Amino acid sequence: MRLDVLFQDRVGIAQEILATLARRALNVTAVEVDPPHIYIEAPMLESAALERLGEQLREVAGVLSVDVVSILPGVQRRLYLKALLASMPDPVFALDEKGRVVIANGAAIEASGLSESALNQTPAAVLLGVPDLMESLIQEDYQLPPREIELQGLHYLLETRPLHDTGGQVAGALLTLNSPSRMGGRLNLLCNYEGSGFEGILGHSPVMEQLKQRAARMAMVDAPLLITGETGTGKELLAHACHGASRRSASPFFALNCAALPENLAESELFGYSPGAFTGALRGGKPGLLELADGGTIFLDEIGEMSAYLQAKLLRFLNDGSFRRVGGDRELKADVRIISATHRPLENMVAAGAFRQDLLFRLNVLNLHVPPLRERPGDILPLAQFFLTRASAQTGRGQVRLSAEASAALLDDPWPGNVRQLQNVLFRAVTMTEGPVIRADDLELARAANPAGQDHGGEVTTLDEAVAAFERRLLERMYPEFPSSRRLAQRLGASHSAIAGRLRRYGIGRA
Repeated sequence: MRLDVLFQDRVGIAQEILATLARRALNVTAVEVDPPHIYIEAPMLESAALERLGEQLREVAGVLSVDVVSILPGVQRRLYLKALLASMPDPVFALDEKGRVVIANGAAIEASGLSESALNQTPAAVLLGVPDLMESLIQEDYQLPPREIELQGLHYLLETRPLHDTGGQVAGALLTLNSPSRMGGRLNLLCNYEGSGFEGILGHSPVMEQLKQRAARMAMVDAPLLITGETGTGKELLAHACHGASRRSASPFFALNCAALPENLAESELFGYSPGAFTGALRGGKPGLLELADGGTIFLDEIGEMSAYLQAKLLRFLNDGSFRRVGGDRELKADVRIISATHRPLENMVAAGAFRQDLLFRLNVLNLHVPPLRERPGDILPLAQFFLTRASAQTGRGQVRLSAEASAALLDDPWPGNVRQLQNVLFRAVTMTEGPVIRADDLELARAANPAGQDHGGEVTTLDEAVAAFERRLLERMYPEFPSSRRLAQRLGASHSAIAGRLRRYGIGRA
């Protein structure tokens, strides 16, 4: 049985309470004094004798109450601390001021390959292979810059933190070992991607639905994937959706734009670097995306801009999964799926000697092509409505809508910048327009070289001719996507007879 004796603190009261227990000849196995409480564990104390013992304890001057508790606070703290350490996935060591391991969690014991007793007898400097560990800790006030260490053949990033006693003096250090894969998982959680899968890819035209169905099948195949398409079509969003639908979805996803960094920085970002690899490098080295994404996916955007040297190094990784850090001499392995993307014709680049043919074969095992916005006009207005709603919320104003002329202008634009351009145009229009209606002039669109209603000399003809020219171009663009008068009429919100008559008038859809 365990008792909580509440008392008024005075000199000698704890001894008097214990003397009362001794007179009863009770077997006391644990005592914790935490004024104004004293906790007592007496396993042989029975309920029948508790009432008499309580009366005797309350006769001691200053004792206020005697209650039964389920567990001693010190034991409870130790249990919680043990559970807390066991739940930590990273190896953690607590050292005393002499560098000896005092406490280690389960992950640390497993990583060391030693028993708990053997671990407590092994100096941390010997265990971690850092002979100057204690000297460095003392010089740096027990807080070292991150450095890479090797333990049982595995590599970790070592982080240190000083431990202080109740007087504020440094009493040791806490060492945490972070594996590259777990660091990658944490970084991945900080990334913010639009959409959580294929449902986040906007567009419901037949060509986009077919693309999403094809991508969903390819996502399940663990092989390199090449995504082609013009700038602004959403290739990275599609790559992330493929990762989310794959067996690697619980592992990290990282993206690297091969055109955004010079060769040396791109190499260190992708492959990492060893200690002292170059001036300004972290003293302990740095893992690259391949190590951080182990088990997951890396998206290489603008792969056509990658240098010949990096192409050769990437080819080596794709062949056997091995690579070397910049400045390193040790072979590393990583299990990573490569998804790449480009807007450039890689076959033409191969013919011109600007891209390795063997690398193209390795990257283009699976392939997807994202169509430009002008080839799927049925998605333009739904996308526009979505972007209008989001822009209205971002700018803190009420919902705005498109006029009929603005909608027609959106459908008539070639959209060389694709979905990204459409989003930017509408955001700018919402920002700069004060009224609730977006007009055609508010869109600031680049007009086509020969817009509807103009003759070859650039002169505006009659209104009927301008309307007819616009109707014809609109129907010619949308008919391949909705290849029947009924489907096209439903899409445009017009009667079947009106659309059928216009199709006959312009000779659209005839064999």
